[in-house]
Amino acid sequence: MGGNELPTDLNASASVEIEAPVAEVWQALTTPSVIKQWFFGVDTQSDWTEGSDIVHMGEWRGKPYVDKGTIVRFEPERLLIHTHWSDLSGLSDRPEHYQEVTWALGERAGTTEPTVSETNLPEQAKTVSETSWTTVLGNLKELLEG
Repeated sequence: MGGNELPTDLNASASVEIEAPVAEVWQALTTPSVIKQWFFGVDTQSDWTEGSDIVHMGEWRGKPYVDKGTIVRFEPERLLIHTHWSDLSGLSDRPEHYQEVTWALGERAGTTEPTVSETNLPEQAKTVSETSWTTVLGNLKELLEG
């Protein structure tokens, strides 16, 4: 067994309750001009169909980067799953170096609870991912409840 060939079992997840209808939260997750407001100022490109590309471009600590992946599942107002690889990771652009990011929306009594989870994380990325997801969900909550 070559250790580098196996996916890691490191996962990160975060969730938040937002006082907004699920349709509004979903729109914020899938509208590039809105994503830019809560997700570290990234520019997002996707046609939001299963099998299509999703690309995030931005700047981190003064360095431009490109994150990319493929939409795996797209169920409006319920579920968005996409793969993810960042050129900031230092890992080569190979299938085993992609994470899978899941956005699941739960709804009850006028509130929506988005949960984001990420699998196959490199060891050094788990804490960073959990902190980042908590931050972006807080930004999303603030934007939608603001």
